[in-house]
Parts: sequence; C-alpha cells; structure tokens
Amino acid sequence: MTISVEHELLTVAEAADRLRVTTRYIHMLIADGTLPAMRLGRRSIRLRKEDVDHVLRPIETWISEGTKNTRNQLV
Repeated sequence: MTISVEHELLTVAEAADRLRVTTRYIHMLIADGTLPAMRLGRRSIRLRKEDVDHVLRPIETWISEGTKNTRNQLV
C-alpha cells in the first residue's frame, strides 16, 4: 500500500476514539482485513483517516425498492 503525504494518519487509539469503539475492536477489524493498516516500526500501527471513516456505513433499510419487508410478514 502506498501513501501520500496528504493522507492524515491515525493511531489505533485515535481511530477507536473516532469510531467510539475499543482499541481491541480496531485490532479485530485490522486482523480480519476490514480496516487496512500500516506498520511504523516494530510496534506502531497507523491507519488512514479515510479508511477509518469508510468503516462507517449506513444501515440497510428493511424495505428496498420493489421488495416487501419480509420481517413484518413473520409477525
């Protein structure tokens, strides 16, 4: 992965604060490949701010265009 100077880098703790999750959860996202990360030396990990923000995504709605809500049909 290449990185240019204009990308803001975050530490694991900063990413966790930004997403309001634990550092353990950030490490899990890195381990499963959901969140790309880079090593800086032996122990330091850095994440691009854009990658951290990309982890946040809208919740899919129950009703999609042209389909009915199957959840309501079960009730």
